[in-house]
Amino acid sequence: MRQGQKDSSDMKEGKKRRDDFPEPEDGNKCRWCRFPLLVALLQLLLGVAVIAVAFLMLAISPSLLTRETPHWAGIILCLVSILGFILYCITYVPDERTSMQFIVKLLYFVLCTIGLVISVLVMAFAGHHYTQTSSFICEQVGEDCVCTLDQDDPIARTFTYEGVSDCEVITGTLTLYFLVQILLNLAQALVCAVGAFILWKHRYQVFFAGLQIGSPSTQRWQKV
Repeated sequence: MRQGQKDSSDMKEGKKRRDDFPEPEDGNKCRWCRFPLLVALLQLLLGVAVIAVAFLMLAISPSLLTRETPHWAGIILCLVSILGFILYCITYVPDERTSMQFIVKLLYFVLCTIGLVISVLVMAFAGHHYTQTSSFICEQVGEDCVCTLDQDDPIARTFTYEGVSDCEVITGTLTLYFLVQILLNLAQALVCAVGAFILWKHRYQVFFAGLQIGSPSTQRWQKV
């Protein structure tokens, strides 16, 4: 009887240990669980919005500098979103056993980090120009608009915007566009940070560390 009870308890303990093991990855698992499609969609929408606003700013005056019309920031984010869609479509293999999956993940992480830095730079430029244009005193000179920060200062720097028929566009519409760029690039920076964090967490935090060392009743897999 004792031998039978011992065998029965060993069988129950073995069954319990098997139940504590994690389930294998389901190859037919929905792709929504493999990579957050929402992040890639947000990156694409924000990138297109930044490009659109940048070209609207450029339509005001062709003399605006490249740093004042940050379409390049939107283009980079569109590239990041394309990589996100590719990562979404790649068949998931645990532990990055395919070179394609590893390369796309690495590029996505790097471009998300670059996009975050660029978005912060764009916010700095846009904030500086927003402060300037909101303090401009402008006058029409032919087909150009000449603006200064202080009309009484003879050596004050002047800003000439070519092809502007109404200076109200500079002090009103252009200032509003700079504010929109600040908000869009702030959203870009947050989304890029979320995308990079998701990949970092998936690579370095979400894995099975193994069986804990302890009593048999507490041995189980833990997700770290």
